[in-house]
Amino acid sequence: MVFHSILFEKPEDGPKRDDVPEPDFFGDLNLDQIVSAVTIGWNDYNLKPFFYTELSREEAITYRHEVMQDLDDAVVLDSINAFTQGMRKMREHLAQAEKLRYRLQKEWWFLEAIVVYCETLAAFARDLPLAPPTSKGLRAFHQYLTGYVASERFQSLTHDADRIKKHLSAIQYCVLIKGNAVTVRHYDAEIDYSVDVLQIFEKFKQGAVKDHRVELRDWLDMNHVEAHVLDFVAQLYPQEFMELATYCANNASYLDATIRTFDREVQFYFAYRGYINICKAADLCFCYPRVSSSNKAVRCDETFDLALAHKLTSENAYVVKNDFHLDGEERLIVVSGPNNGGKTTFARTFGQLHYLARIGCQVPGRNATLFLYDRLFTHFEREENTKDLRGKLQDDLMRVHHILTHATSRSVIIMNEIFSSTTLTDALFLSRKIISEILERNTLCVCVTFVKELAHLGEQTVSMVSEIKPGNPSSRTYRVRRKAADGRAYAVSVAEHYGLTYDHLKERLGL
Repeated sequence: MVFHSILFEKPEDGPKRDDVPEPDFFGDLNLDQIVSAVTIGWNDYNLKPFFYTELSREEAITYRHEVMQDLDDAVVLDSINAFTQGMRKMREHLAQAEKLRYRLQKEWWFLEAIVVYCETLAAFARDLPLAPPTSKGLRAFHQYLTGYVASERFQSLTHDADRIKKHLSAIQYCVLIKGNAVTVRHYDAEIDYSVDVLQIFEKFKQGAVKDHRVELRDWLDMNHVEAHVLDFVAQLYPQEFMELATYCANNASYLDATIRTFDREVQFYFAYRGYINICKAADLCFCYPRVSSSNKAVRCDETFDLALAHKLTSENAYVVKNDFHLDGEERLIVVSGPNNGGKTTFARTFGQLHYLARIGCQVPGRNATLFLYDRLFTHFEREENTKDLRGKLQDDLMRVHHILTHATSRSVIIMNEIFSSTTLTDALFLSRKIISEILERNTLCVCVTFVKELAHLGEQTVSMVSEIKPGNPSSRTYRVRRKAADGRAYAVSVAEHYGLTYDHLKERLGL
């Protein structure tokens, strides 16, 4: 297998350009929060375009799953970590070279960067097979890496860098300072008196005493005197410094493009692993979902909203988990129940699961079977925009029209309490029309609604209800269960909230 990318099995799986925009539905599903948190501290790698690029083939998703599973092996993980740390050190040396002003010093740090690069790749090629990767991606990359390290180009790059560094490190010279005059000349076997001086003063040590020495930082930048000293040294050893200048000029583009791409792309896996490991430490389950582009029977056990769970675990708070499944011809989940009972969170979870599965990531849950959709659409409540002169109902209708214009039988639609600005009769009429159109297309859909009648639209419809604590209708469990919608829990909780229950009214009327 020819190696192309550790993220994309085939070139057509990847983005056409690097400035991939954030998908429209990210804000509704809190995926923007997830991606922002995942990529904190990884700014050097520009990872967000990878999280914005959805995969369209089951094989492309499996390709990523296999790489992630290889990274569960500590030996494989350590070898790749060592590689990325070496590449980071190389970039630090290159950045240092850019900051410096004097040519000879810049060339030295450029040489140091190449030395680190060569040592890093040689060690990586040696260590990666210690626990042989099983994924297509890492096996193909190792094959590429082995061939590259053995190539004449890389061997010449390595040997020349080592030779030039060895020659430069062996240079010795003397600096004579007299008044304002500084003379640089060849070292001529002069005696080094530093050892004798230290031995003489050794006798004056009297046990543990306060150390009055001041630590002087070894500044990388040079002043003009040091720069002139280095120029004089270069004149004394012209051959060594000419070799350095020629080597730097000839290898200005030494960094292999495939190695550079691997170094960037593999951070996608590390960043996501680091993010979910916080949740795993709180005993929350993640799994590699089974993804199908043909089977719409979906399910997930013990799942949760990832953005919310990440926040709760950092606060040592409990995370509520939920289950769902759609079997046979079932396509629509209608979620009803009391306000603030977890309905919107459940809808977001459904969307997050399908998106994370489509970019080849582990998803929250003990096990999951999900659908590989073509497009994902969301319709969440928006604040009314006074500038466009449209009412809220008209805005809702225009947004729904856009969804129905572009959605197909392979799409996923998530609607959260649409038409809440109109009457119950109108909301029921409009919602029935829209949902009938969605079901006619055989499209997967989650609909959060206050209209319980929508849960009884036929065999394609499944009702799920956010539960309250028994005996305490104002207290939420945040669990969403598969059960018939009767509206009673919602009505009782609203009445309780506004003091309109039978007992409250009797008390207020003095009866």
